[in-house]
This record gives sequence, C-alpha cells and structure tokens, in this order.
Amino acid sequence: MDGPPLRLLAFDADDLSVVSMHLQDAVLTAADVAFLAREQRFALVCDRFDWGAADGLACARRRTGLRFERVRAVKARDVPQGSEAPLQLLALRFEPGTAPAGVIELVFAGGAGLRLDVDCIEAAMDDLGALGPVQPTPNHG
Repeated sequence: MDGPPLRLLAFDADDLSVVSMHLQDAVLTAADVAFLAREQRFALVCDRFDWGAADGLACARRRTGLRFERVRAVKARDVPQGSEAPLQLLALRFEPGTAPAGVIELVFAGGAGLRLDVDCIEAAMDDLGALGPVQPTPNHG
C-alpha cells in the first residue's frame, strides 16, 4: 500500500513528538547530515521506516528529508564522522530553555546523538520518494 507522501511541520514540543513518531527507526549516515551555520539550518535525509504501511510482511521505507530552522549550534556525541556506518534514529526530544528557545536532541541507537541549540522549534519533514520494500521490521531487543 503506497499512500501519498507525508509532509509535517513542527512549531512546538507536541508537534515535534508527532514528527519523532514518524521518524522512529529511520536510518541514515553522518554523510546524510548538514549544518548550514550561516543560514541557521540543520538538515538531514534518511530512509524512514513507514510504520503506517507496515502490515505483516509488507515492510517499507521512504526517502525523507528533515530540516530545522533557527539553529544556533550543533553538538555531536559518538556520531562516526565521515563514516558510512548506519545510524538508527530512535527519537527527537525537546529540552526547553528560555522560551521559546531550547535544545532539540536527535537520539540514535547505541548512544549516539546530536544536540541542536535552537531559538525556537521550527521543523519540517517531507517524504521525498515512493515506498521501497525492506526486511526485516526494526527491532530494538
């Protein structure tokens, strides 16, 4: 079942939790990530597991883009730079600071993570392609 591409915007922590849900188990590499400091933009492309399309054995992924605006700084923890090692995204989290600023954390399996220092939550997730079959279904043990 190949539905229409998903487009989501996030402007608060509740919106971000919805984006996080749709990106759970997305796979990417460090090469798929970019911080454009002058534009205050952080962006990545990933292969998102489409939980909505997964019914039994029909598992699928979609190429998806994610971007955050108003990003002041990015810090990485245990992310293999310049490596093709896969990163599995588990969640997006928001830690509030002086409103509306805060930190958005991208949490990866194995303890890796990225922390985005943001003026506010301003994010967009866009599916970039059609579903592609994959096996197996993600499992965290």
